[in-house]
Amino acid sequence: MNTPEISFEFFPPASLNDSFRLWNTINALEGFQPKFISITYGTGNKPRALTQDLVETLLEHKDLTVAAHLTCVDMSAESTLDLVKNLAAKGLKDIVALRGDPAPDHGGAFRPHPFGFQTSCEMIAALKNLGGFKIRVAAYPQGHPESRSQAADLDWLKRKFEAGADEAITQFFFEADDFLRFRDACVKSGIDAPIIPGILPIENWAKTCNFAKKCGVSVPLWLEEAFERATRDDRHDLLSTAIGTELCDTLRSEGVDTLHFYTLNRPELTRDICLALGLTAKPSLKAVA
Repeated sequence: MNTPEISFEFFPPASLNDSFRLWNTINALEGFQPKFISITYGTGNKPRALTQDLVETLLEHKDLTVAAHLTCVDMSAESTLDLVKNLAAKGLKDIVALRGDPAPDHGGAFRPHPFGFQTSCEMIAALKNLGGFKIRVAAYPQGHPESRSQAADLDWLKRKFEAGADEAITQFFFEADDFLRFRDACVKSGIDAPIIPGILPIENWAKTCNFAKKCGVSVPLWLEEAFERATRDDRHDLLSTAIGTELCDTLRSEGVDTLHFYTLNRPELTRDICLALGLTAKPSLKAVA
C-alpha cells in the first residue's frame, strides 16, 4: 500500500494552558508533513477572533498549509467575505466551509443570520466566486442528524460540490464499513469528488461515546465492551491506538489514500497511529535551529 496523505484538525485555545498544549501538539505532529491542517470555528465574537488570530499566527510562523473553518452562524455574508479577504491577504488559500452548529441561544435549531448565508451552498458559491481557494466541506457517512434520509443527505452533498466545493471530509465513524458504504453511495449518486475519511483517535471513551450519540454516530456493541474491559485493565490508550491503526489500515486496503485526524489538540494517540501506519516524522529545521 502507498503511504497515505494525512491532515490534522485543531481548535483554538481558550486559555494560556490550552495555548501551550496546542503548540506542543502542532510541534509534535508537523513533522509528519500533513497535506494541510484545519482550524475549527466557533460562534460568537470571541471564538471567531480566536480562530482568526490562530490562523494568522500559523500562516506567519509555520510552514504549513492552513485551512480555516467558516460557518454561516451569527455573521452576515458581507462580514464573512471580509474576514476571508483579510485572511487571504495573510496567505490563506484553504477553507473548510460549513453551515455550522446552531448557536446555544437558538434552542437547538439553526437560524441563519438575517443578512447571512442561508445555507452552506450559498457560502460555497460566494467563496468560489472570490476565487483562489481550495474549498472542503463536511460529509456524513451515517447521515446528518437533521437529514430525513440518506438520499436527502447525499443530495445536499452533491449540491455542495455543484456550488464549488473541491473535497469533502467526513464526520468520524467507528467501523470502516460505515465509510466504505457511504463512499459507494456517493459514487452511485454521481459524486466523483474526493471524500476524505475523518479519523477520531479515542482519547476518552466515555466522552467519545456521549459525543457520538449526540452526533448520530452509531456505537458498535463490541467497541463498548472492548473499552469497558480496557478501561478496567488500564489499557485504554493501547486499545485506542490498536483500533485507530486497524481502522486506517482497513481503509487503505480499500483504496483510501488520504486520512484526516481529529486531534482534539492532543498529539499522543494521533502520533502513535501515524507511526504504526509506517509514517515517519521529520524534525523541524526551525526547531533544530
